Amino acid sequence: MVNASEALERLQDGNRRFVAHGYGSGELIAHSHIAALIDYQTPFAIILGCSDSRVPAEIVFDQGLGDLFVIRVAGNIAAESQIGSIEYAATHFGTSLVLVMGHTRCGAVEATVDALTGPSSEESENIRLLADLIRPSVEPLVAQAANLGREELIHRAVQANVRRTVATLSEKSDVLGGLIRGERLTIVGAEYAIETGEVTFFDA
Repeated sequence: MVNASEALERLQDGNRRFVAHGYGSGELIAHSHIAALIDYQTPFAIILGCSDSRVPAEIVFDQGLGDLFVIRVAGNIAAESQIGSIEYAATHFGTSLVLVMGHTRCGAVEATVDALTGPSSEESENIRLLADLIRPSVEPLVAQAANLGREELIHRAVQANVRRTVATLSEKSDVLGGLIRGERLTIVGAEYAIETGEVTFFDA
């Protein structure tokens, strides 16, 4: 079983490979590898990331089939279904690392910032619910919007949203909180730069 520090190192190494050479190790998707995964899986990391088409976790970390348990949702939020998915992977597969990964120019965060700083727009109820989960990360920054400028405000909001999601996972899940206290789970935040392909890990 891969421990959290080893898992984090594998992600960091994989992102360095991606930034340097792009994605692709043929053996990771060979048919023999597909067959080996039919009866079981042992992902070494759980990734809670954004649904943005520019940020596929397996590619940006240069990983293959069976390596990552990936949950993707706009704005990398932690609602009940995402928390339950992480609980499942942590308890059933023994995966010891959760990475919450936001990214630069996140549309969900931008939309939430715009909703708080500009005229209201007509959105569906479900989109509003999504924005409501991002809003607490953004609201403390809005008061500084005039001094920050929009680009810097979005940048800080993306990072604040990641940090809030990290905190939410341990605060709202007794299962994950217990695993953390028992030193069987580590949750780390990160930001992917769509401009460069590089992932910055928070507090790691």
